[in-house]
Amino acid sequence: MTSKTTNKFSPEVRDRAVRMVLDHAGEHPSRWAAVTAKIGCTPQTLHDWAKKAEVDSGQRAGFPTGMAEKLKALERENRELRQANEILRKASAYFAMAELDRRSKP
Repeated sequence: MTSKTTNKFSPEVRDRAVRMVLDHAGEHPSRWAAVTAKIGCTPQTLHDWAKKAEVDSGQRAGFPTGMAEKLKALERENRELRQANEILRKASAYFAMAELDRRSKP
């Protein structure tokens, strides 16, 4: 999933930060305590990255990033196809009525 805000952290920085949290989680009383070590992003952002990494590696339940992105793309395609079908249905009805009008006039 992509963020709606500008992503100023490279994938390498994100991966390193997540590894630091996961590798050193046992040294802290809680996950949140491990996350609050500053790397230039908010603790919530780093916490979210760590959760996503756990889901992607199968350590936590949820949709892996690749699957979530594919689902989002399929939902967008489905929405676009429904809109195209609606436009075609309306155009077909319009042209059918125009053809009936043309045939009824002598």
